[in-house]
Amino acid sequence: MTHTVFIALGSNLGDRLKNLEAAIAAMRPAIQPVTCSSVYETPPWGYLDQPKFLNQVVRAETDLSPEELLDHLKGIEIKLGRVETFRNGPRKVDLDILFYDDLVFDSSRLKIPHPRLSGRAFVLLPLAQLAPHLRHPVEGRTIQEMLASETTEGITWFSSGECINLLL
Repeated sequence: MTHTVFIALGSNLGDRLKNLEAAIAAMRPAIQPVTCSSVYETPPWGYLDQPKFLNQVVRAETDLSPEELLDHLKGIEIKLGRVETFRNGPRKVDLDILFYDDLVFDSSRLKIPHPRLSGRAFVLLPLAQLAPHLRHPVEGRTIQEMLASETTEGITWFSSGECINLLL
C-alpha cells in the first residue's frame, strides 16, 4: 500500500543546497518524491550560535512503514555526513517525518505528526506551499491556519525547489 508522507529537510553546514538535493536524490527508490517546496533560508532555531539553515519540504510516496521510513531517512543522514552533536545544533542534513497519511503514531522512537511542528515557521512555510489545507489530525487546524499564528520574520525565499530535476 502506498502512503503519502511529508518530509522536512534542513541543512546549515557545507554546501547547503547541494546537501538538500543529495538527500532528495538518496530517497529513491524506497521513497518517491512527488513535489518539493521552494527552499527557504532561515535563522537557526533553539541554538542560535550557528549558521543559517536552508529548509524545504518534500511530499513523497512510500510503501515503507513509519519506522522503516525513519530508519531509511536516518541512513540517508549518515550517508550524507551527518554527525550527531546536540539537539538543535548545526548539521549537514536533517530529515524529519512531518506527516504519514493522516496517521497518529507514537512509539519510543517516533511520533507522527511531528510533535514540534507547531511553532516552527521554518517548517510550516514550505509545508503550506505544498499542502495549505492539510489538516493536522491532532490539532484540527490546517497548515495555513497554523502558519498564520507564527511569525516568519527572518525567513527568506532562497530558490525554487529543484525536486523536479531529480524526479526524472
